[in-house]
Amino acid sequence: SFFQSVEHEQTQRRTFTNWINAQLSKRSPPSRMSDLFLDLRDGSKLLDLLEVLSGQSLVSLFLCELIVCSKSITNIETALNFLKKKSIKLVNINISDIIEGRPSIILGLIWTIILHCHVSIKLKSPLSSSVLFYLITCDSCRTSPLHRRFRISAKKALLMWVRDQCQKVQCSISVKDFKASWRSGEAFLAILCSLRPQLLDLTLVKTRSNLENLEQAFHLAEKELHIPRLLEPQDVDVKDPDEKSIMTYVAQFLQYSSDMPGPDDHLQVRKSSRYLNSKNSLLKGTANCGCERLQCKDCSPVSVCL
Repeated sequence: SFFQSVEHEQTQRRTFTNWINAQLSKRSPPSRMSDLFLDLRDGSKLLDLLEVLSGQSLVSLFLCELIVCSKSITNIETALNFLKKKSIKLVNINISDIIEGRPSIILGLIWTIILHCHVSIKLKSPLSSSVLFYLITCDSCRTSPLHRRFRISAKKALLMWVRDQCQKVQCSISVKDFKASWRSGEAFLAILCSLRPQLLDLTLVKTRSNLENLEQAFHLAEKELHIPRLLEPQDVDVKDPDEKSIMTYVAQFLQYSSDMPGPDDHLQVRKSSRYLNSKNSLLKGTANCGCERLQCKDCSPVSVCL
C-alpha cells in the first residue's frame, strides 16, 4: 500500500544514513551526513563513502576536470564511473537525479552500494561455519562450474548464514525472510548467542515482548560487538518490516563473523611457522641432521624438510 511504501522509505532513509555515517566515521578525519537526500547532492560524501569502502583515493580522479565542469557533476560522475568499473550495474541512476535529491534514486543507489560492497563482498569470504563461499553469486566467477551449479543470490546466501547461526544455538525460530521473521527479536539474539555464547541467555526470549528483545539485541550488539545501531525496535516490530534495512543491519553481524579467527587458525599458524622455519633452515644449508646439502645419504628429503 501507499502507506507502507512511505514507511519503508522513511525506514530506509534512517537506516542507510546510519550505515553511511558508520562508514564515514572510519575516515581520517571522520565525516558525517545528516540528511541522506540533501547531503549527497554535491557528490563529496558519495566519494568519501566509496573511498572508505574501496580503500582507494578518488579525489585525484576529478581535480583536473574542475575547471570545465561543476564540482557536483564531476564528483557524482566520478563516483558512478568508479562503480561501473567495479562491474556494479546501475539501473536508471542519472547524475541529475542525485543532484535534485530524488529519494527513490538515492535510496536505490545506496542500496546497490550496500548490496555489492558490503553484503556480497563479505559473503565471498570463506566462512568456517558454512559453505557459503561456494554458493554466492560473484561477477568474477560467473563462468565457473560451481556458479552454474549453485546459482544463488546474496540475499539467499545471507539467509543461509543466518539459519546456520540459529542452528548452532538450537534456536527453533524459522527464519524465512528478512521481514516478519525478525519482528520478535529472537533471530537477532540467536545470532548474538552464536557469535558470543556467554553474552546472553536465549531461554529468556519467550518471556519478553518483541520490543524488549529487539532493544536487548541492538544494545548488546552495539556495546559488546561494536556493531553500529542502524535500526530501532520500532522499525522492526511492525506488520511489514523493511527488508533492505534489516539485510543491511544483519550484514554487519556477518562482517563481525568473518573478522573472527576460526577455531583452527592457531593450528594453521603453527604449521606455517614450522614450514617457514624449515625452509629458512634449508636455505642456510643446514638441516636437522647437520648436513650442509638439501639431501644426503643419511637423511631422506622428508626428514630434511622437517
